[in-house]
Amino acid sequence: MPIIPNRIRVGLHSQDPKLQPLLAPALGKDFQVVTEPDQTRLRTLVENASLDVVLLDLDSESSNVADQLEFYDQISEFNVAVVVMTDDPSRPVAIDLVQRGAHSYCRKPPALRELKVIIRRAYEHTIMKRELESQRILDTAGPEPEPARCDGLIGSSPEMCTVYDLIHRVANLNASVLITGESGTGKELIAQAIHNLGDRANAPFVAVSCGAIPETLIESELFGHEKGAFTGTTGVRTGYFEQAGNGTLLLDEIGELSQQTQVKLLRVLQQRQFSRLGSGRAIPLKARVLFSTHRDLERMVAEGMFRLDLFYRLNVMTIKAPALADRPGDIAFLARFFMKRYSEQYNKRVTQISPGAVAALEEYDWPGNVRELENVIQSALIRADTDAIMPMDLPERFRETPVAEDDPDLPQVGSFERLLRDFKYKIAMKAIEDCRGNKTLAARSLNISRAYLHRLIRSSSDGLEAVDVA
Repeated sequence: MPIIPNRIRVGLHSQDPKLQPLLAPALGKDFQVVTEPDQTRLRTLVENASLDVVLLDLDSESSNVADQLEFYDQISEFNVAVVVMTDDPSRPVAIDLVQRGAHSYCRKPPALRELKVIIRRAYEHTIMKRELESQRILDTAGPEPEPARCDGLIGSSPEMCTVYDLIHRVANLNASVLITGESGTGKELIAQAIHNLGDRANAPFVAVSCGAIPETLIESELFGHEKGAFTGTTGVRTGYFEQAGNGTLLLDEIGELSQQTQVKLLRVLQQRQFSRLGSGRAIPLKARVLFSTHRDLERMVAEGMFRLDLFYRLNVMTIKAPALADRPGDIAFLARFFMKRYSEQYNKRVTQISPGAVAALEEYDWPGNVRELENVIQSALIRADTDAIMPMDLPERFRETPVAEDDPDLPQVGSFERLLRDFKYKIAMKAIEDCRGNKTLAARSLNISRAYLHRLIRSSSDGLEAVDVA
């Protein structure tokens, strides 16, 4: 059978000579239909993974039902979804096949749009089964090599190895280090690694977000204050510089400081001492001070927004945290790291990420960097209904694919999310109707869990109150 790229390969097993000439053109250009009434030849196609979906016709007048059941048992061991087509007399047999593992069934003659949806869903199920099988083969081939690590940092890319090298070089030095990089790249983790791998590891590590402190309180927060230093103070406050002791102080988002605070910070760094507000007593600065920012400080200096002398004071050594998009080879390692962490936290038995999901993650541009990846994996774990994160478990932006504008079966108005949600709801309700209100059987016919079926109904944007979801 010649393979036509980008088409779902459908194997029709039927003794009805009129069905194939009608079905193939009706399904359209997205489907490649092959009619094979001979069980042996069809089984060979299934074994060779030449088919994505099998349509098994249970025509009670022209088929030996017992023979068809036996044939289903033969092909069910392979990674291909089976959709059963049935007339009313054979409907109990179709339901029995669904309970035994068939993906779903549809009435004969089928409604064209419904059949397309069923085949597409069955195709996704086939892809999922094949991905899981591929993952199992990889697992039996031996454990995946562990990525390089540096304290809490993960990744083996050249960019990360450069970061690791710089961390080790500065860990024991009392020199200022400026850590730059986009939001979500792990700048604080780099600072923490510098602290943990240096001779100050047993002393405190204090991280302060300068952008989160109001300007009126920044000096009090950094340097502390004495009782009565200003209106409302009822006691002595130890500032962050003092709290860090002999350890490390990270001033995060240093570019958010006002010009006035920049002057005072420069003086503290130059004199290596500071005073609490309301006190003239000088306190030695014993802590090592690190700095981080997502902003371009050199441009801020050129624009007069950041002091040049302070910039030179804190920019003795620069470590740039690479954007996740610049190290795609680390995405899979990071994704699995977060999967293990949050599967335990959420008490989910998810142990792997399918190759298709990994590919989708690696193709994404990650504007939110590692922080966004962590969020995506948490979301996918919550959605996952199997022991693996599949492409359909990822957020919508990872699963949207372009469609032909001239497809007459696709609605042309409304948001993608709204249309998809409504479409899923209609399919769920149709399955419940076909199974005479039995939601457990309906969930099985759709190859989803009963809990997920309930979520589909509850999340319907139509909000039909007459639906019983108990």
